[in-house]
Amino acid sequence: MKGLDFDFLKITFIDVIDILLVALLIYYVYSLIRNTLAVNLILGMFIIILCYFVVSTLNMRLMEAIINKFISVGIISLVVIFQPEIRRFLLHIGKSTYIQKNRAWYNRLFGRNTAIQDNYLRIKPIMDACKSMKKTKTGALLVFLKFYDDQLFANSCEVLDAKISKRLLESIFQKNSPLHDGAVVISENKIKSASCILPLTDNDKLPPHFGLRHRAGIGISENTDAVAIIISEETGEIAYAKQGQVRSNLTLEQLEKLLNKDY
Repeated sequence: MKGLDFDFLKITFIDVIDILLVALLIYYVYSLIRNTLAVNLILGMFIIILCYFVVSTLNMRLMEAIINKFISVGIISLVVIFQPEIRRFLLHIGKSTYIQKNRAWYNRLFGRNTAIQDNYLRIKPIMDACKSMKKTKTGALLVFLKFYDDQLFANSCEVLDAKISKRLLESIFQKNSPLHDGAVVISENKIKSASCILPLTDNDKLPPHFGLRHRAGIGISENTDAVAIIISEETGEIAYAKQGQVRSNLTLEQLEKLLNKDY
């Protein structure tokens, strides 16, 4: 097939398809790791590779040998480090979520009002529940995941797979409820599980008034791409944890903006 002939470059129709498929793959991977800790890992890898080229150019043999050994071992380590992301990538394909993303893009381009309304209806029961629990000083921990991993919470929660509602969230976190201890996990627009035991953060620089709920919410945000809403039982204060960082004393308006952005 005859292509476009430039002085130093010849592009065929197959080359154009190849470039588009690679660009699509890059975007697909980026959509999975966006706003996750994997971005920091990839940035670290890029810096190491850049350092390798610098020391190689400057003929720094000792540093080049050290980095070269690190890279050779690191390739094997990547499979272990990115195991959760690889698993989510395969689940992503299996569930045909790319079609759903295309539908979302269609809504953004041709039905923006519908997309905004759907997002409002999805977040409204969560916001109503947070408002009520803040007022009554009901301790709560809500975790939001892009992709629900059964193995992550195996044997540490009660599976619900229920529709999100204000009354259900309030009833779960009532002091007399058998499910009030632990976290509620929300994913794929459903309450997937309740009474989940989460890993606690090892950060020893947190304010002393942060209890187990805060430490669990921060801990899950350190180890996964989850975000967490923590409502204090003592003060009713709302905190928001993401990537190991926590924002405290949020207003309901601030919380709604964060949920619209991340959920």
